[in-house]
Amino acid sequence: MTGAAKLQPAAGVVTAFSADETRAMEDALQAALQGPRGANPLVGAVVVGPDGRRLVTGHHRGAGTPHAEADAITQAAAVGLDLAGCTMMVTLEPCNHVGRTGPCTEAIIAAGITDVVYAVDDPHDPAAGGAATLRAAGVRVRSGLGADEALDLNRRWFEAVAARRPFVTLHIAQTLDARIAAEDGTSQWISSPESLADNHGIRSRIDAILVGTQTVLVDNPRLTARDASGDPAPKQPVRAVMGIRGIPDSAAILGDDGLAVHLPTRDPQEALSMLYKTGIRHVMVEGGSRILSAFLSAGLVDELIVYLAPTLLGSGTPALNGLGITSLPDAQHWEWDASDGGAVRTLGRDLRLHLRPQRKVALDHQPTRGTAEQAQGGF
Repeated sequence: MTGAAKLQPAAGVVTAFSADETRAMEDALQAALQGPRGANPLVGAVVVGPDGRRLVTGHHRGAGTPHAEADAITQAAAVGLDLAGCTMMVTLEPCNHVGRTGPCTEAIIAAGITDVVYAVDDPHDPAAGGAATLRAAGVRVRSGLGADEALDLNRRWFEAVAARRPFVTLHIAQTLDARIAAEDGTSQWISSPESLADNHGIRSRIDAILVGTQTVLVDNPRLTARDASGDPAPKQPVRAVMGIRGIPDSAAILGDDGLAVHLPTRDPQEALSMLYKTGIRHVMVEGGSRILSAFLSAGLVDELIVYLAPTLLGSGTPALNGLGITSLPDAQHWEWDASDGGAVRTLGRDLRLHLRPQRKVALDHQPTRGTAEQAQGGF
């Protein structure tokens, strides 16, 4: 199964949509952007009444939280809105499986919603099949409205699902001149306390955090998620160390909770494959310039978060250690990501920059990527 094959509206499906439905789907796509990227796609849902009036809007807030459809239905129930006979517009096919939350199809049927319009099919096998379940229950189902926009919204998530690898967030904390440590090796703290708190918030919702062995040997980090008071967060990520060298028994990363894992490879794709097989679906890559560069060179970064401190060092450790790019036409191009609070935010004295890989377009000159081997070095 390829992602592209699963993402086309089914043959023979009625694709006539009213102006009210079109506007409601546009609102659903905007609502989806309020959520964070990661193990789950960004999804928005809008319920439209029989008179075309938009009644309630929901969105997904990340893994383990109610899906967009359930969020909208719950909001309606909270204010006493009866959704019987209404139409739900949703940016992705309603799910059909029981995970940390119940199937959206059951919630839709129970709410009495009689029409569902969704943008694109769900390519994730455990969740797919929701449209068939709804039709079997007598719900009118149409698809394809806003398909291009919905595909672009989650294109990197679709690619990760098709490749059977985790979604990858890469985090860099750097100075204005792109240094992650001073010449003497000191790096704590380049980022503001507010940026550190934001980073720990991400740690508390990802499945795993990944660094190289060099980072463990030099910095000896704990890599835990902590709350504002410095206490461990209820949910902790798996702490993954990638590299050939072993991890010292005294390393802080090992802890006593069994959540540390060593990935004896320098190949980013192989490391992701190892983690995927253990159930990891969202990885945040941190650490030194070599490992950051290796993942970027391999084209495996789905989301880039940069904490930019208003500090100049002039020398020291650069954030990146070469991407195998020697000419401007071969440059990697990124675009601002409006999801999860916006592309640019102020956190204390820092700027938080949020980007995603630029959508690929047909060019006379096709950019080339550096190989992971060119950036690996000795992590």
